[in-house]
Amino acid sequence: MAEQEQQNVTDETRRLGIPTNRVKKIVKLDKDVKKINSEALFLISSSTELFLQFLAEKSAHVALEKKEKTIKLEHLRVAVKRHQPTSDFLLDSLPLPAQQPSDQVPKDRSRPRSDDKRVPAGTRTIDCFFNKSD
Repeated sequence: MAEQEQQNVTDETRRLGIPTNRVKKIVKLDKDVKKINSEALFLISSSTELFLQFLAEKSAHVALEKKEKTIKLEHLRVAVKRHQPTSDFLLDSLPLPAQQPSDQVPKDRSRPRSDDKRVPAGTRTIDCFFNKSD
């Protein structure tokens, strides 16, 4: 029985599509984290993969509703808006869709979008995790 569980665990670790080394680097960006357990790293990677699969499925569903074969940013935005828990933290990090040229003068966009909502001091947005650190 224990051998079967051991084999299932090793099979699951081989199927991860997200590189665990990159996940480990992202987790270690938090100054409070010195080390990360391999099981915790596996769970974070698995959870991230499931979350991305969820977003892809919901975005694909939106694209099918609009009778399109390619998932676009607008489909992802709609999928995120429809799911309240995801919308609460992710919607502000998604880029704005490209707008059609119009005769109106666009608003001043010199300020980054993240400045529109004030966040507590020391809080980072999700974008900072994906910037490569040298």
